[in-house]
Amino acid sequence: MMLFPRSSYMKISTSFSLLVALCVGAGLVSCNSAMQAYKKGVRHFEAGEYNPAIENFQKAATAGNIDAARLNYYTAESYRLSNRFADAAPFYQKAIDAGATDADARMHYAYALKTQGQYAEALQQLEKYVQSKPTNKTNLEKARREVETLRVVDALSRNKSNFQIKNMGNLNSPGAEFAPVVRGDELIFTASRKDKVYKNNGLPMLGLYKTKLGQTPDETGNAPQLFSSNVFLAEANEGTPAFSKDGKTMVFARGNTGKRKGGADVDLYISRQGTDGNWTQPQLLPVSDSLAWDGSPAFSADGRTLYFASNRAGGAGGIDLYRTNMDASGRFSRPVNMGRDINTPGDEIFPYVAEDGRLFFASDGHPGLGKLDVFVATRSQGVIRVENLGQPVNSPADDFGLMFVDKENGYFASNRQGGKGDDDIYFFGTSVAPETPTIAQGAPKVVRYFLAGTVQANETPAIPLDSARVRILDEAAGAPIAEVTTGQQGTFGKYPLQEGKDYTVLVERKGYLTRRVPFTMQGRSIPEIFLTKPETDTTFNVDVLLDRATLNRTFVLENIYYDLDKYNIRPDAAEELEKLVTILKDNPSLKIELSSHTDVRAPDAYNMRLSQNRAKAAVDYIVSRGIEADRMVAKGYGETQLVVKNAQTEEEHQRNRRTEFKILSY
Repeated sequence: MMLFPRSSYMKISTSFSLLVALCVGAGLVSCNSAMQAYKKGVRHFEAGEYNPAIENFQKAATAGNIDAARLNYYTAESYRLSNRFADAAPFYQKAIDAGATDADARMHYAYALKTQGQYAEALQQLEKYVQSKPTNKTNLEKARREVETLRVVDALSRNKSNFQIKNMGNLNSPGAEFAPVVRGDELIFTASRKDKVYKNNGLPMLGLYKTKLGQTPDETGNAPQLFSSNVFLAEANEGTPAFSKDGKTMVFARGNTGKRKGGADVDLYISRQGTDGNWTQPQLLPVSDSLAWDGSPAFSADGRTLYFASNRAGGAGGIDLYRTNMDASGRFSRPVNMGRDINTPGDEIFPYVAEDGRLFFASDGHPGLGKLDVFVATRSQGVIRVENLGQPVNSPADDFGLMFVDKENGYFASNRQGGKGDDDIYFFGTSVAPETPTIAQGAPKVVRYFLAGTVQANETPAIPLDSARVRILDEAAGAPIAEVTTGQQGTFGKYPLQEGKDYTVLVERKGYLTRRVPFTMQGRSIPEIFLTKPETDTTFNVDVLLDRATLNRTFVLENIYYDLDKYNIRPDAAEELEKLVTILKDNPSLKIELSSHTDVRAPDAYNMRLSQNRAKAAVDYIVSRGIEADRMVAKGYGETQLVVKNAQTEEEHQRNRRTEFKILSY
């Protein structure tokens, strides 16, 4: 399916010497056959062709001579990465029982168990994963959140809406049907019905199809037909359409062609309906990121904002939701991440904006019953609340792609047990009384948030600093909400915070460089399901490290990179130089030397000129941001001040290619 990118794509380091050793004493013909099957499986796996990878791993397993831990783990990964968690679970268990050492095996196994409703077993595996202290910080944060969810999953399961659901049986097939959208009297949806088979999951490739709605929204009329011959690429996955308010502009996702090696290969495309009723040939939407997976678009009710999901760089982790505005000419603005109240270290996908402005989306990062649950986000007085839609819409399986036909009825997709195939489209409505009563919600619980911290000298060991002036600034208002001087222990706080707001902790002390530390309340609100008391106080602690303003002290600017043999300021370098701009603005008496250094892989004279040009370019950029030129001296040192002499590796050369600033006066 095109539902998910290969965000967890990995390379296999194959230990063929081990395989050869296992063949000693075994039948060489059968062992060679097993090795060949294993090697083919590896190649398919690395190409993202998980279905043929599974077939070859199964052939290799019949020989019984392959390392069980590795073989079962890669079989499990092949099922997981093609979104077949139920099939993955037993292979994760076999891999772990055989001593698999892969760091994330237990986390993936836990999610596979959760999709089967085996919550206690999933919690056990996740707790072991967290205790192992994995180095992947994003996965660790995600796992910790999931541990808290599984501990209160009984309370989540008691949350029931007054919807009834019905499988759209005459619409669904043994393949996949999802992403339903109503346009006029037609239901447009995504289905795996093309002739070519997608090697990722073994299903036919996805396309866009349409069917007439019946007299009631839980029925459809004639057999589904192809949506448009102009919006049809036989060897690609196409789906998840979104239509403008007038229904004449469509944005959809297309990809998985296999032509972009090593890339995400799913982008957003746009097509418009002409006066003849035909749709134009799709054009790539400029907001797409060629290095990312972009999909599941949705227009706002007024058609002026496009929402979509993407795993592009700079997000909260996994897949995030973004929005972009469309002007009267049909041009889109730069996409904006929707923030950490919505986005989590997990996946947020399939946005839908109702007429009343509520945002519905699917997520596996917010507290839910399954892998993907449907959530609704509302904003009130600047605070965003995210709520699980509850049963029966949500289940232990994937539930996603919800949309409303009217205020009480709509459609969504799910791969829950009891369906006709992979993903099925379901109708939901309130026209029939629910089988189980809605659980009455008690009085809302109150959480008060506070900020406290410590100011220390950035030394080893760190020394608490008294007499430091601390101001906590409300970024939106541009004014301090608190101002204090630290005592002997260097501590400050606690001061009340508001949900959803951004703050800055600004610290000044004589003899030290003034520093500001950003702090956001976005994504820090505690979901009500985790609250056990009517009132809860939570304090966040911030440690601020100040650098001594010592003459000739040198600081390295991290991540200042230049293109080969060039000295123009790249966007990523500009982002880092902005931090130096802030330091200079906060310390108006500071004068510095800004220096550039190269590695040794060019003639000395060339490196000296190049480094001087790079240092001057950095200074010119900072001057353009409002800093006086006489506060800075540009100096190129070429290769005369190497950090790593006799550098051999690219990492060592990179340490020599650095940009620094040195305090000249303060």
